[in-house]
Amino acid sequence: MSGLVLRLAGPLQSWGEHSAFAERDTQRFPTRSALIGLFAGAYGLRRGEDLSRFAPLAFTIRIDRPGIPTVDFHTVGGGRARQHTVPTAEGGRRSVETATIVTRRHYLADAVFVVGVSGPPSLIADLAERLRRPRWQPYLGRRSCPPDPPLLLRLTEDPVAELTERVPVPRHFADDGLLDFVQDGNHHDAASVAELLDDPVSFASLERRYRPRTVSITPIAVPKHLWVGRGRSYQEALFTYAGAAP
Repeated sequence: MSGLVLRLAGPLQSWGEHSAFAERDTQRFPTRSALIGLFAGAYGLRRGEDLSRFAPLAFTIRIDRPGIPTVDFHTVGGGRARQHTVPTAEGGRRSVETATIVTRRHYLADAVFVVGVSGPPSLIADLAERLRRPRWQPYLGRRSCPPDPPLLLRLTEDPVAELTERVPVPRHFADDGLLDFVQDGNHHDAASVAELLDDPVSFASLERRYRPRTVSITPIAVPKHLWVGRGRSYQEALFTYAGAAP
């Protein structure tokens, strides 16, 4: 196995897991479905195309900054003629008087995550090349959330060791030096375990399907010298890490 290290950061991120209609949620960390969706976009796959190539991938997520939960108020479908209003389940269109749909969309503001991706060497190498030259613009859960560069930090033989020993942290050192790590499966030392419906089978517009997945959230100590704070010191440490040989 081999792997790569990604950095997911930007003004806004949104990692929906059970979003439906007017209330669009976000998890507190990137979901498997969103990450695979990002990869599928880099490959240029269209909705409904086979996702099985990504099945061998495993993810470890380090929560560097959890972000600030934010809710954005949206309206959809208002101000249009009847023939252009939102479709109804019966196949018609909403009336002009009832056309406006109110939605609330949840985001994480100013969050930073580092993701270790593990998988077969040939798949990891191909994925890294696609991420360097993506077919479609990567985004952080929603198209309105582009990532800050750099997205791909490096290729590595041991992405988990990179997260625990080498990748700089954009915060000042905390009293205990612990960061939350999100890992696949049920780990005996986890602080919490959750089951998410976020393992995608199909992204087809009218037939989206997901399998359940178990994740563990575990506080893990990260060395003090990696906690470099924010601003220029972090940028310098990050770009030095991304440009250095593994």
